[in-house]
Amino acid sequence: MVRRKENRMSFFKRLFGGGPAESIETAAKPVRQVEHKGFVVVATPYKAEGQYQTCGIVSKVIDGETKEHRFIRADRFAGLDDAADIAIKKGIQLIDEQGERIFS
Repeated sequence: MVRRKENRMSFFKRLFGGGPAESIETAAKPVRQVEHKGFVVVATPYKAEGQYQTCGIVSKVIDGETKEHRFIRADRFAGLDDAADIAIKKGIQLIDEQGERIFS
């Protein structure tokens, strides 16, 4: 009888997010990268609620130091490749709009 209650509690923990959560940094793995105007855009989508969350890193070496800007967007996709494509496009858009100010 105790085992059944534990299984039920485990189910509810998973259902409502009560279990251990994997951090974005460990879940988000580099999938693809491109260079754009001296910057590097890396797509790092991660699994969230059964889909892939759009996530990435924009970086550039400035005065010998690598500067990074991490971004996460609300966009989610069923496929990893779709999420990576959008992450690359969003990173390029950030560079075009903000340039090096992105690191401020």
